[in-house]
Amino acid sequence: MDFAFGAEDEELRGRARAWLAAHLVGPYAHARGLGGPGSEHEGAGVRRAWERELGRGGWIGQGWDAPDGAYGQRRLSLTGQVVWAEEYAALRAPGRVGHIGENLLAPTLLAHGSPEQRGRFLPGIARGEELWCQGYSEPDAGSDLAGVRTAAVRDRADGLLRVTGQKIWTSLAREADWCFVLARTEPGSRRHRGLSFLLVRMDQPGRVEVRPIRQLSGTSEFNEVFFDGAVAAEVVGGEGNGWPVAMGLLARERGVSTLVQQIGFAAELERVLRLYAASGAADAVLRDRLVRQWAELRTMRWNALRTLAAGGDPGAPSVAKLLWGGWHRRLGELAVEVRGAAAAAGAGSWAPELPYENGLDEEQRLFLFTRADTIYGGSDEIQRTIIAERVLGLPKEPR
Repeated sequence: MDFAFGAEDEELRGRARAWLAAHLVGPYAHARGLGGPGSEHEGAGVRRAWERELGRGGWIGQGWDAPDGAYGQRRLSLTGQVVWAEEYAALRAPGRVGHIGENLLAPTLLAHGSPEQRGRFLPGIARGEELWCQGYSEPDAGSDLAGVRTAAVRDRADGLLRVTGQKIWTSLAREADWCFVLARTEPGSRRHRGLSFLLVRMDQPGRVEVRPIRQLSGTSEFNEVFFDGAVAAEVVGGEGNGWPVAMGLLARERGVSTLVQQIGFAAELERVLRLYAASGAADAVLRDRLVRQWAELRTMRWNALRTLAAGGDPGAPSVAKLLWGGWHRRLGELAVEVRGAAAAAGAGSWAPELPYENGLDEEQRLFLFTRADTIYGGSDEIQRTIIAERVLGLPKEPR
């Protein structure tokens, strides 16, 4: 594997660091560290303004398979994207609210969308002006996308596709302007047949309703979205061809962003290690687990770099999800174990309407949120099935 940072990358690193230092001022400076998994509710307004700031700087869409500047974005090499991501994370810049549009929808439109669709939606994403959420999971389908029941029917009066159904675990649904929705457009179809990839505007009063989901931590990172005759503005890839479009999107879900995620993981691990050192504990087993956690994080980084350099490995996204999901959950467990008995008590007063949020410290939040890491984004069971059937060619699971 040859994944080295050259002189151009280091020159970019200096420019990226200088740009971030010059623009992370005022309200943006106060928003450092806000947002991201487990804290999407924090500072949504200032983070949306920050998204537009990134757009004006040309920092959105660096990895798009499109000519440099075609949609207002600057095109960077793979190593350049890693450099930018590392600097962004190192300075604790605000958690992105536009990453779903930039990293999921945009590459999908470039691969499957029409020229008109690319011209309509990509500039708004690159400017940080239009935000997106993902309408895949459903209450009765979970990680099994082939089991979705949300339907879209062509209205005989006006010819428009109208969407009816429910999506769940939808991040940033309250902030998003648009949602890409996987829905059935062929009545009576089953599994992966008869699905379409639809683009739906969220601002449709009476037709689109967002309900926050209360979590163990007391916050609401996810939402339920109810569609009741909502109009679908576009179909990507043609009606009935939603499955290959949706699968292509999922293959793009974990790329350079995995390395950014690992920088955040490293900061969390460092905090847990400091707590252990400050406790004066002499627990050899706990110390061994902390060392193993550090070694596994380094291994995940090199695996991510190897995967990016090699490209095109069909099993890589599922392997990466299995690795980091389990690793992060174990870190949450270690965080409360290092705290000892104190981790079982909250710092604030308990009340029925505010059972947790006033009393949790960072380690307790980490423990509670990481319980979901092996479930959301495709559960461990689903990832193992994908690896077994699509990569190793083992017999399909009976259905």
